[in-house]
Amino acid sequence: MPGLTDSHSPALSPRSADYPDLRKHNNCMAECLTPGIYSRLRDKMTPNGYTLDQCIQTGVDNPGHPFIKTVGMVAGDEESYEVFAEIFDPVIKARHNGYDPRTMRHHTDLDASKSGTALRHGVKAGGESCVSPHTRGQTSRAVENVVVTALSGLRGDLSGKYYSLTSMTEREQQQLIDDHFLFDKPVSPLLTCAGMARDWPDARGIWHNNEKTFLIWINEEDHTRVISMEKGGNMKRVFERFCRGLKEVERLIKERGWEFMWNERLGYVLTCPSNLGTGLRAGVHVKLPRLSKDPRFSKILENLRLQKRGTGGVDTAAVADIYDISNLDRLGRSEVELVQIVIDGVNYLVDCEKKLERGQDIKVPPPCLSLAGDEVAGEGRS
Repeated sequence: MPGLTDSHSPALSPRSADYPDLRKHNNCMAECLTPGIYSRLRDKMTPNGYTLDQCIQTGVDNPGHPFIKTVGMVAGDEESYEVFAEIFDPVIKARHNGYDPRTMRHHTDLDASKSGTALRHGVKAGGESCVSPHTRGQTSRAVENVVVTALSGLRGDLSGKYYSLTSMTEREQQQLIDDHFLFDKPVSPLLTCAGMARDWPDARGIWHNNEKTFLIWINEEDHTRVISMEKGGNMKRVFERFCRGLKEVERLIKERGWEFMWNERLGYVLTCPSNLGTGLRAGVHVKLPRLSKDPRFSKILENLRLQKRGTGGVDTAAVADIYDISNLDRLGRSEVELVQIVIDGVNYLVDCEKKLERGQDIKVPPPCLSLAGDEVAGEGRS
């Protein structure tokens, strides 16, 4: 399987290869890359040795996706976003509703009191600038050591324990996966072609509190993913715990000389450009048997700036008409704004479902403005 180890990484195009044939591709990278951009960036390299071919490999190998429009490229390190800005900037603008990383600034707001069910936040530990696809064994283990040591300082309802994948039994792993607590071994070509399965399962694991309502994934797609979740509809409580926990984790990591990668233009810096900014995905599992079969469903989601996926992840279809509904945007809007968009949007979807159940008509809401000030047009992206 490509990407499982260094010796099984996807074969990169030879240095002399021509511009890749992207005519049948349907991802943001393929739409933005031109022969001119490719020729200007092809021979550049980040200080960590990451190249343009490595950034776009996943988008070249995977022309499209059955459920979503993908970004089609990843960043191997923080510097990738600057060295290859000529392609990353238009991809970011296409994916993030018109957000221009050269002229706009991202605002972070973790004040849970402003907002009224799972929240996931991917972050990178600073100290070393390599991010996951280009991370090798020693760096991954250093990240694991720093983060796990920091998490031992959590107290109260956030206190818990770390479980390394290398020490878990297969049964323990599968149970956590089935309960939607733990990530599975990457098998999607989108991830394996980007090197996400390299050195699996070395230096990977999950930390969770005693109630399993506050979890942290270590060295999955990103160095860390902070998750707050619980059953029921109390998103305000989930968000409050998320904000409080994230601030505490960041404080404990800073005490050890590390920090999350963040800047004013891109917000939190993550592996996939789709997660830049807040890195936040506020997801709610909701059953929509009638609305999901209505031909207006996709347009309603698009205009509400929401996206749907199966409850098993981006590569899964919905089962029994239960969808994972989450915010489409990450960058250019604060955490508080995005959570409110999900709350309002899910309420609208549930209201539509009830109307259809009663035989009443539903309306497609007007499209929201893009961050550039224009009406949003086209399909939603992820």
